[in-house]
Amino acid sequence: MTTTRSSDRKTTYWGVPWEEAYGYPQALRVGNTIYVSGQLSHDESGNLVAAAALDETGKPSDFSTMEAQMRTAYDNIAKLLARFGASLDDVVEETLFVLDVDAAFAAAGKVRKQAYGTERPQCASHLIGVARLAQPPLLIEIACKAELDKPNA
Repeated sequence: MTTTRSSDRKTTYWGVPWEEAYGYPQALRVGNTIYVSGQLSHDESGNLVAAAALDETGKPSDFSTMEAQMRTAYDNIAKLLARFGASLDDVVEETLFVLDVDAAFAAAGKVRKQAYGTERPQCASHLIGVARLAQPPLLIEIACKAELDKPNA
């Protein structure tokens, strides 16, 4: 983890190659708001977890790993929020970008309820179908915004 501080902004990184290539932090805290960049299904070293099988054109041909990818993305969000003293309880809005809306919708209820630890997660949620994601074996990317009640440290 690399964390930087500039005036009232704090950022954090995984140290994965695409942060440098694209030029962005994994999360940014400004005041009491934390913005979490789209989280993928990867471990802290950048290795993909539950990568989807690809067809001969390089596109996902099997969406059965949607649940595992979703779970890993939420785990990554929780780890990033913890770096700022926050948790998924502080999330007020999330956006799930998915390749297959039906597969995501089938997994989302169960995975979201487990991730947030409640039958009714208390955040606004958007599920959006997209044509592709950053890496071919990915089926989902989750971005969110969290609000803290406590003063900025």
